[in-house]
Amino acid sequence: MQINAKMSALTLAVAAVVASTAHAQPQEQVVRIAHVGPITGPVAHVGKDNENGARMAIDDLNAKGIVIDGKKIKFVLQAEDDASDPKQATSVAQKLVDAKVAAVIGHLQSGTSIPASKIYYDAGIPQISPSATSAKYTQQGFNTTFRVVANDSQLGAVMGRYAAKTLHAKRVAVIDDRTAYGQGLATEFAKDAKANGVEIVATQYTSDRAIDFSAILTAVKAKKPDLIFFGGIDASAGAMLRQIRQLGINAKFMGGDAICTSALPRLAGEGLVDDNVYCAIAGGVEDNAPLDAFKAAYKKKYQTDIVQYAPYTYDAVMTIADAMQKANSVDPKTYLPALAKIQHTGVTGKIAFDKNGDIRNGTLSIYTFRNGQQTLLTVTK
Repeated sequence: MQINAKMSALTLAVAAVVASTAHAQPQEQVVRIAHVGPITGPVAHVGKDNENGARMAIDDLNAKGIVIDGKKIKFVLQAEDDASDPKQATSVAQKLVDAKVAAVIGHLQSGTSIPASKIYYDAGIPQISPSATSAKYTQQGFNTTFRVVANDSQLGAVMGRYAAKTLHAKRVAVIDDRTAYGQGLATEFAKDAKANGVEIVATQYTSDRAIDFSAILTAVKAKKPDLIFFGGIDASAGAMLRQIRQLGINAKFMGGDAICTSALPRLAGEGLVDDNVYCAIAGGVEDNAPLDAFKAAYKKKYQTDIVQYAPYTYDAVMTIADAMQKANSVDPKTYLPALAKIQHTGVTGKIAFDKNGDIRNGTLSIYTFRNGQQTLLTVTK
């Protein structure tokens, strides 16, 4: 009996220690953050780059052991492919709503981000695009819609001025691929270029799937432009640059962020001439140290350089997590007000949103290409 009493006391003591230890360890909660972008199709390399940036953020958050509302949070990335197709984008959006994800990072393009945004808004799920630049995206009155880069109105204005004032362009041909992104950017560029004294001598259209531009480029050549502006993607721009050279067109070439990728030299081949191609990214870093550290970490993890918007995707995920911590909740309806008022410092700089969800004081970076490499010319606002 005495032995049994001692064993019972020992058992109770051990149980108390176990219970105390269990009580001291926060309960784990899984929080799903989605990333959506094209993992197939002509800009799959950019979509995968964005997904990699999101995955790096998820890994870094989990390494920190974040506790929210007394629970240790395990962040999980749910990665989806929209194939740059608006219909597939809306199907994926509904899938994510049904899965009850806590936030969506994406989509890559305006043409997919815009139709998907209505579905996220109706479900009350915050969406941050790291790369969609159409002004319409944040002008729909959706309080769930944000972006961490400048929009096409800013991008077009800066490029229109740069073409006129720095490149001294007088006669410009404008080509766009009829996507929400390409058309919107080309329209804004043409408006601001004309306001700065540039004559638009030709306007042509193509598609984001086209590979033969000989007909429209022949028509453009007859107008003798000194600059061609293209609203479209790097895969199209690469083929266009090769054909421009084959046709002997003597004009500078300019485009937006979708051509401003590390893949363009490979896609353009001999069509890429030093100091002849200019592009702008709807983002810019005035303090390079955090971004340089991110680029080094990215290359170590993935054995390749960033393509374009991976740092902004990383920051978008981190901004969501910051809002959750400030609100002490992973519930979208609870942390959404904190997200709208966020003041987050990321690898790309300070992130805060205006009333529409656009980034405040968005910067832009203008590049050219030399020796097959992107060369930064200026960071501006």
